[in-house]
Amino acid sequence: MSDETMDARAAGRAKMQEVYGFNVDPDTVEGPYVDVTVDHLFGAIWTREALSIRDRRLITIGVLASQGKDDLCEIQFGAALERGEFDEEQLRELVLHLAHYIGWPLSTGVNAAAEKVIARRAKAAKAIADG
Repeated sequence: MSDETMDARAAGRAKMQEVYGFNVDPDTVEGPYVDVTVDHLFGAIWTREALSIRDRRLITIGVLASQGKDDLCEIQFGAALERGEFDEEQLRELVLHLAHYIGWPLSTGVNAAAEKVIARRAKAAKAIADG
């Protein structure tokens, strides 16, 4: 692996950790897909400075929602709440706004994903409070 590739890999893993709270080591996964995801998508695209992580997340959520990828929206919602990019009210408003552009059938699943994440966080917070 070249020094340039090693730098992209390190930057990509660090950015993936920042964006999602986890990262993937491409050396542990067969095939080139994860290499490109980490090295290029996270190492070269998500690290660009013109858009914030929140901006990129909003774009990503919009695209995923429009494709009915509720499971992937759920990952985005959880990470956004964990990172403080949105609060619960803003997340619900985002879903309501998207509904008018992607349609009610698709937004129903997106809303369910958002509410699932919100409920899971509330349950975790209650468990911590109850000790």
